[in-house]
Parts: sequence; structure tokens; C-alpha cells
Amino acid sequence: MALAPLTFNIQALSNNLNEALKFEIDHKTKPLGSLGQLERIAYQLGRIQQSVQLKLSKPTVVLVGADHGICAQGVSPCPQELTWQQMKNFAKRGGGIGLFSNLYKLDMLTIDAGVAYDFSPEDGVEDYKVRNGSRDFSKEPAMTTVECQQAMQNGADIVTKLHSKGCNVIAFGEMGIGNTSPASIIMSQLCNIPLEACVGAGSGLDSQGIQHKLNVLKGAIKKHGTFKNPIETLACYGGLEIATICGGILQAATLKMLYINDGFIITSALLVAHAMYPEVLEYTIFSHQSNEGGHKQMIEHMNGEPILNLDLRLGEGTGAAMAYPIIQGAVEMMNKMTTFTQAKVTDTTKKGITVL
Repeated sequence: MALAPLTFNIQALSNNLNEALKFEIDHKTKPLGSLGQLERIAYQLGRIQQSVQLKLSKPTVVLVGADHGICAQGVSPCPQELTWQQMKNFAKRGGGIGLFSNLYKLDMLTIDAGVAYDFSPEDGVEDYKVRNGSRDFSKEPAMTTVECQQAMQNGADIVTKLHSKGCNVIAFGEMGIGNTSPASIIMSQLCNIPLEACVGAGSGLDSQGIQHKLNVLKGAIKKHGTFKNPIETLACYGGLEIATICGGILQAATLKMLYINDGFIITSALLVAHAMYPEVLEYTIFSHQSNEGGHKQMIEHMNGEPILNLDLRLGEGTGAAMAYPIIQGAVEMMNKMTTFTQAKVTDTTKKGITVL
């Protein structure tokens, strides 16, 4: 039975408070524009929340895992059992994302979207499994359209549940051995960039391994072709964690939450979301530019401006977690930094002075 097409009600941001937000930011005791991206972040968040008093509530990283049938073609040097092993590790706040979530006081969920392993309740991994891993898309589509849409709906349901508990800022992480392969094809197809520019080392391929991976992915595209509908692209070449995250991103924008984007895999989910609803970018902050393959080109395709460039390529949502304190700083600047009037300091904006 086919599902009805997924729809999301993502509204373009209102311009009603634009002037008030700009006035508030410009009249802090500083030269105009001198806090750079913090000012841009505060302005964007103010437009999202339609307020000059900003709030970050129950920030949460949702770590979503799934396995990939394409691994049977040797596209990753890592054994597939690392997926479920790391999922257990993350659920106990281990790994990079566990460390940084603890450090920056972020809530964290660990979600099984399609891991080829049966977790027990004591593992602490929440069950949103659609199936035990995607299919080998070198031979057949990774997911049916129904499976893809079910994963997207799961992501939307997860975000709705968090929002109902007071969360208004969310990031996603991922775990899935082999998932740079689906991300590379999604990037190539949705950004109209040659596959050669999209395929990288992933979790540690050498030059020969990268060439093999490229050949496998080219063969898959030759077999299945390209699609005009981004959900069809996602279903054919994607992964269950990517689809789940895509649905989550779209629902976060629907609920007017701030979405903090992470690295290469997560951005492939954002590419699909953006192809469906371009307005999703108004709710998105790009946390960092990854050192993986074509991440820079992905961001440029969506005219993004990443906060950090630390040569990261870990995934897991770690870049988003690291950027969170900077977003906090933007909020504190907006809410607590004194204005010229409050501090009884000469208002330099009246004379157009931009530097001290």
C-alpha cells in the first residue's frame, strides 16, 4: 500500500521584526558589525522566534543509526558491526558526540532507524527501525518509496515529541558504516556536480579504495538513472538514517525550531529537505565545514555560511555540538549586552562610526 505523499507546512520567516532586531543588535555598546557572525545568528534566531528576547530551550542532539547494503561492494574499509557497537557506545554518552554533548550540556537521543542488529532495552537505543539496513543499491533501490517515507515520518515524529517537551533547538548526528556512499550520490544528483567531485575517503579509504568506491557508485547510477523527485533519489540511493534525519529537519522547520546542521552525511539529508522545501534554510544554521570530500560544495549550493572550519570529519553531530556555545554567545549578546543608552555611552551609530 502506497503512503500519501509527505507534506510539511514550512513558512517563510516574517519580516515584521527585521528593523527592531537590527536596531537592537546595532545599538549594543560595540562598533557596528563588530561581533560578526554572532550578530547574524542573533538576527536569524530573532526572526525565527519573532522576538528581540531570544531563548534556547532543551537543546538536543538526535543520533540516528542505520546500516547500508552497499557495504557488500567494499566501499568502506570498516566492518559493518561497528555501527551497532558504536550505537551502544553513544547511548551511554560515549564517543565524540557523547563527550561534547556532556561538555556543552546538550540532551541526546540515540535512534535505531535501520541497524542490522537487535538492540535490547538496556542498550538505551530507541527503536524506530524500518528494516535491518538498506538494500545494496548497486543491485536494487536502497529503499522502497514506502520505506523511505516511513523513515521520514519517524524523524518527524521524533522531533514533534521533543518539541512537545519544550525543545526549540535541535541537531542531528549519524552512525552508519558506508553512509558516505549514499551521501555522495545524493550530493551529485541534487547539486548537479560530477560524482568524482563528491566521493571522498569516508572512514579511511586509500586512493585505490576511493577509485573502487567511485566505480561502484557510477555503476549504480548507470543502472538506476536519475530522478526529478528528491524523495525518489533518496529512496533509490539513500539510507534509512538519512531519510529519518531528512524528515526530522523538515519537521523542525515546520515547528519553527532552530536547526543546527552538521557534516557531510547530515548535509545530504538537508539537501533533500531543501530540494523539497527551500524555506527550510531559513531555520538552519551551518555549524561547520567538514574536511570530507565535497562538503564545502554542498554548503555553497545552499548559500550557507558555516560557523567553524576545524578540519572535522568525524560526523556523529560533533560539529553541531561544538558550534552550540557560539550560538549561546549570540543569544547572550542579544539578551544581556548593554546598549549605548543603558551604559550612558555615546551612540556611535548616529554618526555611522563602524570602528573604534
